[in-house]
Amino acid sequence: MIEVYLRMFAALGAVVGLIYLAASFMRKRQGKPGLLTMMAYQSFGPKKGIALLRLGGEILLLGVTPTELKLMKVYSWRELGLPETGSPEGSGPRQGGKDGLAR
Repeated sequence: MIEVYLRMFAALGAVVGLIYLAASFMRKRQGKPGLLTMMAYQSFGPKKGIALLRLGGEILLLGVTPTELKLMKVYSWRELGLPETGSPEGSGPRQGGKDGLAR
């Protein structure tokens, strides 16, 4: 009977260890900026607004409606007076609408 309890505790320890490893991996992954970064979002109503996204060395201005995303304009870093290497993570305009999409 004690052998069954020992196996159960070993299995539980293995599962908790795997959860801890997965959580630490996800925590490290969250800190790294991706290829696409939302710089700002301005809501004009439910599911309507404009979004400013950074994609590599370009800034994309998108119109957002419930049925489509429309590319309105593409800016370069130089055109906006930003350094060529891009902005550091966490800088730049951030204006979240009531949807809370700016992160």
